Amino acid sequence: MTDAALAEAKAAAAVATTDAELSADPAPGEPLLRVSNIEVIYNHVILVLKGVSLTVPKGGITALLGGNGAGKTTTLKAISGLLKSERGEVTKGRILYRGRDVAAGDPAELVKSGVIQVMEGRHCFEHLTVEENLMTGAYTRTGGRAEIARDLEMVYTYFPRLKERRSSLAGYTSGGEQQMCAIGRALMSRPETVLLDEPSMGLAPQLVEQIFEIVKSINEKEGVSFLLAEQNTNVALRYAHYGYILESGRVVMDGEAKALRENQDVKEFYLGMSDQGRKSFREVRSYRRRKRWLS
Repeated sequence: MTDAALAEAKAAAAVATTDAELSADPAPGEPLLRVSNIEVIYNHVILVLKGVSLTVPKGGITALLGGNGAGKTTTLKAISGLLKSERGEVTKGRILYRGRDVAAGDPAELVKSGVIQVMEGRHCFEHLTVEENLMTGAYTRTGGRAEIARDLEMVYTYFPRLKERRSSLAGYTSGGEQQMCAIGRALMSRPETVLLDEPSMGLAPQLVEQIFEIVKSINEKEGVSFLLAEQNTNVALRYAHYGYILESGRVVMDGEAKALRENQDVKEFYLGMSDQGRKSFREVRSYRRRKRWLS
C-alpha cells in the first residue's frame, strides 16, 4: 500500500470512529449532554458565564431558567457552537456530547450528530413559504424523498396549523405560527437533542401552553431530548423534568422540577408568590435586593 493510500485509510478510520462515538448510546447513568464548569467571554473582555455546569439526560426535558441577562442564551450558544459568530468563546470547562468534547468543534458537525438549536425570536426565512422553511431543516439529511415526506407529515401532525398555512409566506404568519415553524424545521432534521431558546417570548398565554404541550408530546412520542431556556418559570417547571436557575452567569439552584415549583425561595423570587399570597412588584424587588445567593 502506498503512503497516500495508507494516509487515506487512516483518515477514513478516524471518521468512522468519530461517527461510532456519536451514534453510541451513553453508558447507563451517563447524561447525553454534560456541561462542566464553563466560562464564556465576549470580545476577550466581558465575562458572561462563570462556572456553569448542567446535564441533560437522554429523553429528558431540562429547563434553564432565569431573568433577562442571566446567561441562558449564552449557555445554549456555547453548546451549539454559535458563540464564534458573536465574538464569544468558551475559555474554561468542557462540553461533552455523548462523552465527546464538542466545545471547540464545528457547529455543522454537531447538527449532523443530532443537536439542533431553535433560536430566540424564531428566525424564520420570511421570504419563503412555511413548507419551504420546514424543508430547509432537512438540508443535512441523506435519506430519500419518501422518508423526508413522511417526516413532513409528522410535523404537520404536531402542528396542524402549519399545514393550513403551508403555502403562506412565513413573514406574514403570526408569532405563534412562526414559533411552530421554527420547531417544526428543527424536527425535520431528525434531532436527538433540541436547544430551545425562549419558546414563550411574545406569545399569548394560550399559545404558550399549546407550544409546551407539543414539546411534551414530541419528547414522549419521538424521544427527543430538550434543553429549553425560559423566563416563564411557572410554565417551564410544569413541563420540565429537571431545572437549573441562572443568576448573573452562575447556577444558583437546581433540582427536580416539582421540588423547584414547591421551593419557597423560587416562589417568592421568581413567581412573586409567598405563603401569604401573591406579592406586589415592589415587594418582589425588595426581596431581590435582600437575597444573597451569590455571596
